[in-house]
Amino acid sequence: MDARSYKDIRTKSGNTYHTFVAPAKDVAKPTLLFVHGFPSTAHDWRNQVVFFMKAGYGVVAPNLLGHGGSSKPATIQSYVPSRICTDLIDILDHAKVTNAVAIGHDWGSIVTSRLASYYPQRFKAFAFLAGGYYPLLAGFDMATALAFNKQNFQSELFGYWLFLAEDGAKKVVDAHVCDLESLLSIWYTADPSLWKTVLAPIGGLKSWLLADKKAPLAPFMTSEEKARMLNDWRKNGVDAALSWYKVMTTGLISKDDEAVNKDKLVLAHPVYFAACKRDYVCLAEPSAKIVRDFCPKATVEMYDTGHFVQLEAADKLNRSLLAWLEKSVGK
Repeated sequence: MDARSYKDIRTKSGNTYHTFVAPAKDVAKPTLLFVHGFPSTAHDWRNQVVFFMKAGYGVVAPNLLGHGGSSKPATIQSYVPSRICTDLIDILDHAKVTNAVAIGHDWGSIVTSRLASYYPQRFKAFAFLAGGYYPLLAGFDMATALAFNKQNFQSELFGYWLFLAEDGAKKVVDAHVCDLESLLSIWYTADPSLWKTVLAPIGGLKSWLLADKKAPLAPFMTSEEKARMLNDWRKNGVDAALSWYKVMTTGLISKDDEAVNKDKLVLAHPVYFAACKRDYVCLAEPSAKIVRDFCPKATVEMYDTGHFVQLEAADKLNRSLLAWLEKSVGK
């Protein structure tokens, strides 16, 4: 991704987003809005950006709040989906984009779901990777969710959220930023099954970090990529990015989602969902069921990957997304 294509875009909220912007070469084709998750930046979309730019599509890929060179507000309320979505629409307006498709991964799937809730008229279609469509999170309670998951899936699944939302998490995380081996190796591990015992259960991630354990890195996490992430974390820190977890654990997500129109939870737009069979947090089958139940025009594909399908199976995903776009939105 050419550094010259990044722009610092200031939204009406006062936040600045360090954003990769490339206009569509083919005016008939939409611009793809790529929305990343944790602990990522827009750079996680590098394989998709190059591929779709060559295919004539426009690209807008911001570093979300708390990440990369974007703003890092101290107030947790700044990170709720409704406010993030307003900022993203401002970014599209700044880039003069009127024909768009939103593609989200991880936390980006929740944000993309709310773009569908609040601004359906601005998008031709929506795609979700790993994390599926989230119709409604009003009423979400962390303790209830963990108990439900434990009963139905034999794992809390989101146990690591509790740790990353703790006030003391920054101190533990910062202690491992210098080499990234412990924290980054578990996120971008070559062995996704480790998530069953490290991320999913309560206390697993904290114990992993305090013991300074290390996992083998996935092949896509090259020494160059690892060094790039190290530099980014040293420069920008991680504290602000942890605010996304606090939105979930404090109940702010529930309050924020009260604005969602409960009579319009069914998403009528074309939808693509890449379900990851070796993702042991965002479970493939339960996520796919929600997509099928609420998205009548859904295309669901199963990938034999871990959580980061856009990196682990980039070529296959790119071809599948292109075929879906050409069918659903037009060539």
